Amino acid sequence: MQLRYLTKNLEQQVTQRTKELQSSQMQLIQSEKMSALGNLVAGVAHEINNPIGFVHGNVNHIEGYSKDLLGLIKLYQQCFPQPGKEIEAETEAIDLEYLQEDLPKLINSTQEGIKRIRNISTSLRTFSRADSEHPTEFNIHDGLDSTILILKHRLKADENRPVIEVICNYGSIPQVECYAGQLNQVFMNLLANAIDALEESNRGKSFEDIQANPNIITIITEFSQDNYSAIIRIIDNGIGMSDEVKGKVFDHLFTTKAVGKGTGLGLAIARQIIVEKHHGSIDINSTEGEGTEFVITIPVRNRVSFDIL
Repeated sequence: MQLRYLTKNLEQQVTQRTKELQSSQMQLIQSEKMSALGNLVAGVAHEINNPIGFVHGNVNHIEGYSKDLLGLIKLYQQCFPQPGKEIEAETEAIDLEYLQEDLPKLINSTQEGIKRIRNISTSLRTFSRADSEHPTEFNIHDGLDSTILILKHRLKADENRPVIEVICNYGSIPQVECYAGQLNQVFMNLLANAIDALEESNRGKSFEDIQANPNIITIITEFSQDNYSAIIRIIDNGIGMSDEVKGKVFDHLFTTKAVGKGTGLGLAIARQIIVEKHHGSIDINSTEGEGTEFVITIPVRNRVSFDIL
């Protein structure tokens, strides 16, 4: 009898340890994937930044040269209103009047494109920011903006639905002492889940139906009343969750997604990063059929800083 009990107890322990080992292995794989993604993104940002620097410098010179040339042409036209048939024919052939009007617009458009590319490069570097051994000061809003940019391709309109609107209501909060790369990973998980929930809620709906009740993700940040913590709320009007799902959503390996679309680790890792690494909290408010709100609260000064002082 005692042997049977011991055998059963041993089997339970082996099963429990096996689950823990599998969970740890999956977390390690997920962390390695995020690390690899960060390195890839940082590399892409670096490769973009170098050539765009040359283009930016050259287009500024082109702008100056074109102004000089257009000014010279205008002066020629004033001094020689009748330049001769050959020049008049060539002027008409190249449509000089249109060229003088359009060239500055083309240069301005190019400069705007360069500005956008440089902003993208900056956002990529922000998202892929490597964490040091100790927490460092970080602008939470930069992290959120860079994550939104990374996910922008999933927000765009397609033939099945209009654009997913992201509303950012940023409050006045100081820089937060944190592990920026890991915090960006949390933002990525939560925003990707919000997009998934919205896409799930769109099933069976026409483009017009979705347009009448548009997909919206709202991000709200604020400083706590005690001036101790930063609060980040990420809200969607997707399918929401049942009480049963809410109770399990932070469990390791739990997922409601189809096979191959979810590991069940995203929210578990997010909770680990917020609670264990940043000594904060992550809570969920959700109503089935209405939407979900994740509330992250993290101290502005990390506990590691207090330990060092």
